[in-house]
Amino acid sequence: MTPTPRMTSVINADQLELAAAGSWTAANADRLERLVCEAALQTACARSVAIDMTSVEQLDTLGAWLLERFARSSKLDGKETQFTGLKAHHRGLIDEMRRVNRQPRPAVGRPRRAVMALDKAGRATLDRLSDVIEFVRLLGELSAAIGRILLHPRRFRFTSAVYHLFRVGWQVVPIMALITFLIGGIIAQQGFFHFGKFGADAYVVDMVGILVVREIGVLIVSIMSAGRSGAAYTAELGSMKMREEIDALRTMGFDPVEILILPRIIALVCGLPVLVFLGVLTALYGGGLVAWFYGGMSPAVYLARLQEAISTTHFEVGMIKAPFMALAIGIVACGEGLKVKGSAESLGLQTTTSVVKSIFLVIVLDGLFAVFFASIGM
Repeated sequence: MTPTPRMTSVINADQLELAAAGSWTAANADRLERLVCEAALQTACARSVAIDMTSVEQLDTLGAWLLERFARSSKLDGKETQFTGLKAHHRGLIDEMRRVNRQPRPAVGRPRRAVMALDKAGRATLDRLSDVIEFVRLLGELSAAIGRILLHPRRFRFTSAVYHLFRVGWQVVPIMALITFLIGGIIAQQGFFHFGKFGADAYVVDMVGILVVREIGVLIVSIMSAGRSGAAYTAELGSMKMREEIDALRTMGFDPVEILILPRIIALVCGLPVLVFLGVLTALYGGGLVAWFYGGMSPAVYLARLQEAISTTHFEVGMIKAPFMALAIGIVACGEGLKVKGSAESLGLQTTTSVVKSIFLVIVLDGLFAVFFASIGM
């Protein structure tokens, strides 16, 4: 049976004499804490403290540390503490506790603003680098999945691809047509309002045609797809990740990239060029209506001027961009969906991140394509 720890106290000539006894081990931790706290309260009326350890039968690290902590606290109040009656095998443990945490704590200075700014910039750079690595990794897995499908066409989930094509293609047509129609009309109205001051109304058609066919059409449709279809992809895959359905697919030996991601991206790559084509037509139509009712330009003149302004090259430039932007949107959206953790907050965060990254990447790609086509004379 473990002896009960005890501590008695006697004040003799301004010296507090404490006598410890029993088992000072971790098994009696609660009682030891109380004994040490009670002894600490009695040091107020003494100038020095002596602890008699003769009757201590058992001592471990916890008991030794409590005694050392009491001695250090007394020393802060100006009272020296002495240990007497220590057994030989207890003395080494007490001496070891005296050497613990004796080094002064280093002063923690407040970091400078320049250092904090550099630290923040470095962390942001590492985050962007990890995003690029994740994008390339998912692109590689997607390419490997396409290779397996080409070798074994029956593995392709054609029904799933058609379903997603319906969702990201046909269902998007009404809202996409309305927005591009309004964009084309707004560009034409502003053109007639400002160009009319210089008598250059005819050049409004050139501006509307080239901007819509070459840049604005594909850019607006891609941004809309990133906000609608990309967010939907992230939310769907994120919900499956939260319910551990993706882990279940891996457990059963299926590749989630081949089963879930490939049909979605193929549907987006096939659907976005069609949406861009329809968006260009509705934007030109909106510009034509504004030119007729606001600018006083007849439809025949508008169409004739449009045929002179727009060449096949402009149309090719706009259509070539669409599949690449669709691929970028799909990879970013699916990659962010796979990053979702087990909470609804994580799902919302990754969905928002997906939309922001997709739109940013679409704009960057558009700029890179503009530089590339300008360099080759298109």
